[in-house]
Amino acid sequence: MSWLKRLFGLEKPQNAQVNPAPQAVPQAANTAPASTATQSIPPERIGLNGEYDQSGLAKRVALAFDQDQQLDDVDTLWVAQTGGTVVLKGKVPSQEILNKMVSVARSVNGATAVDTAQVQIG
Repeated sequence: MSWLKRLFGLEKPQNAQVNPAPQAVPQAANTAPASTATQSIPPERIGLNGEYDQSGLAKRVALAFDQDQQLDDVDTLWVAQTGGTVVLKGKVPSQEILNKMVSVARSVNGATAVDTAQVQIG
């Protein structure tokens, strides 16, 4: 099973990207002048296809894990986010796998830190 499927119940969407270009966010016509009719999405809220997604960073990290051949779905580890911090929780088989996951998570646009305090090794 893939990371995306296990964590979010999602099959990989067509054209999903780890670091997509953000889409413009339309605002209500009466709240902004015409020149600022769109607002950019914070990097940690960009979804798999560039749309706004509250869990966008966590989903893109899961997609990055799916795309890395060295990272099989470790079904005892979960990915979450708090703002720009990627939070890994659970258990991994080795320090090497955890190091690889931290490296991959840090490479995702919008990730400002990776919290592994809730990860056990072994």
